[in-house]
Amino acid sequence: MDNIKMRAKLINDTTEVKMIINHPMETGRKKDDFGQLIPAHFIQLLTAKLNGQPVIEMQWGTGISKNPYVTFYLKSAKVDDKIVVNWVDNLGKTGEGEVLVTAG
Repeated sequence: MDNIKMRAKLINDTTEVKMIINHPMETGRKKDDFGQLIPAHFIQLLTAKLNGQPVIEMQWGTGISKNPYVTFYLKSAKVDDKIVVNWVDNLGKTGEGEVLVTAG
């Protein structure tokens, strides 16, 4: 499933990682057209690894918007290093994306 679009660019000595995650991020407090509550459905945990080593972990709740856009920076990455991002939501669904670092 193509649910994370990513890019990672090395500029000087810092790698900028940008991603957009395709996810509804429902809070559980919104109603549908028939007045029924839409069940909560949101990413709870997002992790990123650089060449297999964890570099960031984020715990999210219902305050994150639909299709979240995330940027973070790494100091230890080099061109052609692999960054892998995984997420799991409150319903047990998962997603993964990966990208190789490119020169900026």
